[in-house]
Amino acid sequence: MRKKAKLIFFCGKMGAGKSTESKLVAQQQNAVLLSEDDWLSKLYPNKMASFKDYLNYSAILKPLVKAHVIEILRAGANVVMDFPANTKKQRCWFKAIATEAEAYSQMVYLDVSNEQCLNQIAQRRIKYPERARFDTEAVFNEVNCYFEAPLESEGLNIRKINVQELTK
Repeated sequence: MRKKAKLIFFCGKMGAGKSTESKLVAQQQNAVLLSEDDWLSKLYPNKMASFKDYLNYSAILKPLVKAHVIEILRAGANVVMDFPANTKKQRCWFKAIATEAEAYSQMVYLDVSNEQCLNQIAQRRIKYPERARFDTEAVFNEVNCYFEAPLESEGLNIRKINVQELTK
C-alpha cells in the first residue's frame, strides 16, 4: 500500500503572502513546491501585461499542471501549490486534483486586510522591480473583486492564518 501524500494550496487576496507562506510550508512538509508565477514567467516571459493575460495563460497551463501534480502525489510525494484558490471554482480544481490522486488536501487561508495586502504589494515592487507593471493598486482592485472567502460548506480542510500570525 502506497503512502497517502498531501496536497497543500493557498487562498488569500493578491499580496496576502501566499508565495512566502508556500515556501515555508514546502520546507516544513518536505514537499515539492510548484509556483504558478514561476511557471508563467518562464513559459510566457513579458506577456503578463494585464489580469486578462494572466487568466488566459493560466488557463493554458492548468491542464498540464493538474496531470503533473496528480502523478507526483500518486508517487507519494507531498505537493505545495503556490497557485491561487481564491474562488470557489479554483478551489474545486484543487479538490479534484486531490480526489483523483487519492491524496489528503489542506487549504491555507491567509485572511489579510486590503491595507496590509497593498503594503506588501508595494514592498514586492521594490524587491522585484520586474513585477512593478502588474503589482499595482489598480490590478489589486481588479483582482480583488473576484475574491471569494472560503466557506465551511465547500468541504475543505482549511487552516486559517490571520494577519497577526503573519507579522509575528
